[in-house]
Amino acid sequence: MQELDDISLLREYVQHGSEDAFAALVTRHVNKVYSIALRHARKPHQAEEIAQAVFVILARQARQLGSRVILSGWLCRTAQLTAVTFVRSEIRRARREQEAYMQNPLVETESDVWPQIAPLLDAAMAGLNEADYHAVVLRFFDGKSMKEVGAALGASENAAKMRVNRAVEKLRRFFTRRGIVVPVAVLMAAISANSVQSAPAALARTATTVALAKGTAASSPTLTLIKGVLTIMAWTKAKTAIVAGIGTLLVAGTTIVVVKKISPPITASANPLAVQFPLSPRDAGPDRGPGPQGPGPGRPVLKPNPNARFADLTPEQRVLQARRHFPESVDDLRK
Repeated sequence: MQELDDISLLREYVQHGSEDAFAALVTRHVNKVYSIALRHARKPHQAEEIAQAVFVILARQARQLGSRVILSGWLCRTAQLTAVTFVRSEIRRARREQEAYMQNPLVETESDVWPQIAPLLDAAMAGLNEADYHAVVLRFFDGKSMKEVGAALGASENAAKMRVNRAVEKLRRFFTRRGIVVPVAVLMAAISANSVQSAPAALARTATTVALAKGTAASSPTLTLIKGVLTIMAWTKAKTAIVAGIGTLLVAGTTIVVVKKISPPITASANPLAVQFPLSPRDAGPDRGPGPQGPGPGRPVLKPNPNARFADLTPEQRVLQARRHFPESVDDLRK
């Protein structure tokens, strides 16, 4: 029987409440989640508690996840957020100690570099954009080929390779600024070999049981942790929506201003080559011909637009244009 992918299993759980589908998801991803928690908490029992909280959050948020979600990346981000919430003060202290200690020369092997980058890896990855983050997770945590990474991200194999390389270079610069100088090849080898560790055998079963109960069987500290993480996630989502709304308003306002400035004026005349002027009393007369209301001062006359080409003028406009440039009398100058 063909193994179902993450989205299919998630759909089975959401639509049919399949505990087997949820258990399969937990079994598939528990090692990644546990490894991230262990890197933060440093203590196995705390890492197990964090992992359980992550899968409870998954059970509660499953209906809100779209069909295009990359579940590996979502779980890793949630695990990182949960672990930071759980051990925030200890992480700050450990980071200060690590940065003070890591003033050393270039390291050469992944076995040398991993103990130095492990406490900072998740903080470094948190600075990546969403696509780069998913690319690193799929390539180094899940062990996907570049072709599979590209398919998951909706890109070609070459585009996926470029994205992974750029993301790793960003991680390398992050570590370099903190005194850990490591070549890209060694960094990639260290992350591939050490980023995911085996979780305790019973953790998948325990996490599944607690998650399917939506956390009701969890301890009080775990419930507090879950509530705090869900609050942070909701606030982050709301903040993103607010920023997007402000951006839309700014773009709309700019568009209105630009349109208002470049909109051409609407002229009363349908003929772009002429403008209508009323005749003066001395210009009105029987030799001008009857107007709309008969001869008189209110009859309109066409005067040429100086910007129009001479060839495009009517015969009457050509005469007026010629008389303006070559006046025959003082009276012509006054017209």
